[in-house]
Amino acid sequence: MTDIRHAALEHALNLLPDRYRGPAGVAGVVKDGKVIARRAWGFADMEGRRPMTPATRLPICSMSKHMTCALLLDMFGDPEALDPLLPELLPDFQGPLPKVADLCHNQSGLRDYWALTVLQGAAPEGVFTEEDGLRLLSQARSGHFAPGSGYSYSNGNFRLLAEMIRRASGRDFGALLRERIFEPAAMSGAVLAPDTSRPLDGVVGYEGNDTVGFLPATNRIFWFGDAGISASLDDMLAWERHIDATRGDPASLYNRISVPVSFADGTPASYGYGIRRERIGGYQATVHGGGLRGFCSYRMHIASERLSIVVLFNHEASAMRAASSLMEAALDCRTEEDKDVVPAEGWSGLWLDEVQGLYLRTEEQKDGVRLHYATAASLCKPLADGSARARDAVLRRDERGLIMERPAENLVVLAKPVTPVAWADGGEIAGSYICDENGSRLTIEFRDGATYVGFAGMLGQGPMERMYPLAEDLWIVTTRRSMDAAPPGDWTVRIRRNSPQGISGLTLGCWLARNIDYRIEH
Repeated sequence: MTDIRHAALEHALNLLPDRYRGPAGVAGVVKDGKVIARRAWGFADMEGRRPMTPATRLPICSMSKHMTCALLLDMFGDPEALDPLLPELLPDFQGPLPKVADLCHNQSGLRDYWALTVLQGAAPEGVFTEEDGLRLLSQARSGHFAPGSGYSYSNGNFRLLAEMIRRASGRDFGALLRERIFEPAAMSGAVLAPDTSRPLDGVVGYEGNDTVGFLPATNRIFWFGDAGISASLDDMLAWERHIDATRGDPASLYNRISVPVSFADGTPASYGYGIRRERIGGYQATVHGGGLRGFCSYRMHIASERLSIVVLFNHEASAMRAASSLMEAALDCRTEEDKDVVPAEGWSGLWLDEVQGLYLRTEEQKDGVRLHYATAASLCKPLADGSARARDAVLRRDERGLIMERPAENLVVLAKPVTPVAWADGGEIAGSYICDENGSRLTIEFRDGATYVGFAGMLGQGPMERMYPLAEDLWIVTTRRSMDAAPPGDWTVRIRRNSPQGISGLTLGCWLARNIDYRIEH
């Protein structure tokens, strides 16, 4: 077991407020079941001058997911006990339904419902109720892939889990969390606080950054098992101490949700039961982060070292990088390696993943290859073996095109090169389109050389967004703000033709919600 470098850890903690600039943050470290570091800086409410403290409760965002899974196992023993409840929640789904275990492991293939709110006409500051969530999820007729065959992050998986726990038990979900998760772990302040329009303890989440400034973020969303828990730093450190205290019990909840999982083909999966299993800095860790508009969170647990780190911000800086910096300081390790890095040459290009229906763009930069594909760009490091590698992807090139391996998703992509265009006539594709699967509509307008798209559906009529050409019959829509944070990012739009001059529809998708068909309305 590695000795903790206490002076280095103290120095790294001192650097956090300047390295991750924003209104406030909290950070803490647990080692061998004891809190060895605990910090709170800045203001929970800048305008009200309310200080941030270790007892201030903040949304822990998607870290809620592993507690939802722990509650499920504690109450029902095995996810399959809830399988009979899923058909009622997905009444129109065609083909084999996912299992409840697939939901726990993000292997259901269901499209993320927060991405779908964009297509349903949601305003970024709009209201999203508990009923809206179930209604939107119930529309699903298809998924990204056969259940169990791949990984796709979907908040809706955990919204469904919480709903099934509530229905099977006949109990309030928040009360169950309190009785079976929070109280045993001595998390005295932790609660289910699903209505983000009413933050606890006067805390305010902020949009923006230190360059453009910070503004209070508006949330009017009802969360549940996916991101509904609020807790203080002291609560989260109590949870990590509880994990350490129960480490020797194979039946403890954290040991049960930390077990290895696999895909249907037997390939090991890095995500299961609401936590990710990663090798970081030479150590095996279980981790999860999250974000709501105005908040960012991250936790990591390294069982071999009996070490846990928690970071929470009331702004949108990277809590993951902050936690990694504390790990590096405490254990004298590097969480990112630059082994055998070579200059980036010949990597820039535009590509199409025809199976997922998503574009890829690779850009050579001084520090590597910037890959645009998922919700945020990844920096891939070119290596001497001809590959370029990032935390979530490996890129290779051959005569067929760009090969991208995404091991955590059980996905290998052969992306074919496409020829970029500088401009395209959006008037050709202007018109109204409808999606038969979810009932949403989109309207494309072409105005004096610029193309725009607007979405409408069960949540109203959303704002117009810019639409840019990439290649022939290939466009993107750049969604930079939405109900959820982070937003879905770029949507790939592929135009479908029934003749060289005739357009029959289009297929729209982003990493979180792929291959959604729209037909043209005449």
